[in-house]
Amino acid sequence: MNTVLIVDDEPSIRETLRGVLEDEGFGVEAVATGEECLDLAARQHYACILLDIWLGDGIDGLETLQKLREEGNDAAVVMISGHGNIETAVRSTKLGAFDFIEKPLSLERTVVTVKNAVRQRELERTNELLQKELADKYVMVGESIAMRALRKQIAIVAPSDGRVLISGESGTGKELVARAIHAQSKRRGAPFVELNSAAIPEELVESELFGHAKGAFSGATANKKGKFEIADGATLFLDEIGDMSPRVQAKMLRVLEEQRFEPVGSNTPVKVDVRVISATNKRLDDLIDNGNFRADLFYRLNVIPFQIPPLRERPEDIPVLTEHFNQRFSADYGKKPKIIADDAMDSLRSYMWPGNVRELRNTIERVVIMTSKQKIGKNDLPEFSTETALPASSYRFPSFKAATDAYQREYILHKLAQYEGNVSKAAEEMGVDRSHLYRRMRNLGIQAK
Repeated sequence: MNTVLIVDDEPSIRETLRGVLEDEGFGVEAVATGEECLDLAARQHYACILLDIWLGDGIDGLETLQKLREEGNDAAVVMISGHGNIETAVRSTKLGAFDFIEKPLSLERTVVTVKNAVRQRELERTNELLQKELADKYVMVGESIAMRALRKQIAIVAPSDGRVLISGESGTGKELVARAIHAQSKRRGAPFVELNSAAIPEELVESELFGHAKGAFSGATANKKGKFEIADGATLFLDEIGDMSPRVQAKMLRVLEEQRFEPVGSNTPVKVDVRVISATNKRLDDLIDNGNFRADLFYRLNVIPFQIPPLRERPEDIPVLTEHFNQRFSADYGKKPKIIADDAMDSLRSYMWPGNVRELRNTIERVVIMTSKQKIGKNDLPEFSTETALPASSYRFPSFKAATDAYQREYILHKLAQYEGNVSKAAEEMGVDRSHLYRRMRNLGIQAK
């Protein structure tokens, strides 16, 4: 039952309001002074406080409200006054009052106001819980130097409106970084709007981004808002930006320059205020060299660059991430968290994780669901490819970079031998761009035949 606290120095008003609110199903308590209000509110939760501004001796209603907020009390407060004026109403609102009603009280209006105040506060609390759940879901886990630096960079960049380009391999957490930037920005109260360019057919991307007018094309039976218009005043996250067609790139360039666009099939411009965060797992400089991405668009998107390191370059985060996913999925599936044995953790640490954090996440989820044993050993883990596991000899290297370089050198030489020195075929087999492989070969001292 929601309980209402009435604070008024007139006994008749306290009793009248008590009777009316109890008839509406509320629990009711009533006091005559601000001091009594503060004492009760410190010991009990109230859904709503009806607080008279003029309380005779002692502190008045406005001072009581101020102290309530200073003490962290988040009850919905409705101010009551027999001598109200605009200045008093404005001040009470600034102090966090939900509403302001004048005497003589309309009992009907008072009941409606209390119900609205309680409903609004419940919605706010629900939203706060959802925001917390969302924050927990997208928490950035890891204490490596790279992750600490990344969190620091996010904290610096987020309050601005600067456009951000996030680069990194698939599965490294580019969307996670984008959400973290949004959550710490001044737009955090507005939606986080997403569009994955690679997941939408090319002929529909323009309509998805900019919307369309009725009759613009076959099947356009009504006007439709695009992601840019939906994200007005908010953040728009454009994933896989490297997959955009040249036509959409040209229109995107104009939107970034002017913050206005025309929906497909319309001549009426729409002006917006959107912060764009984009992401790619491709090397945009290579796409520019090949004529597949506009250099001028790249420079406008890449105002603040973020580079997300792959998981293999921060192995110290693997145990932390493993336990995070273990706890999360165990809770999700109503299971007791697993105990990860040392040999299993060694196996997880030594694997190269080509799918990065996403692959580790899926691996631990599979273990939690499919393995009945409480203690997880190496043999209980999914079988990893031997080509993507670090050799045991890598532990003799002085640093992870040295071990990684040695492994990559051996891996590249093996692939080149497999394809008789053909760099293009080796690059295709390895899933990297040829120019990137050439650069890596030069860095590792490998000569192309």
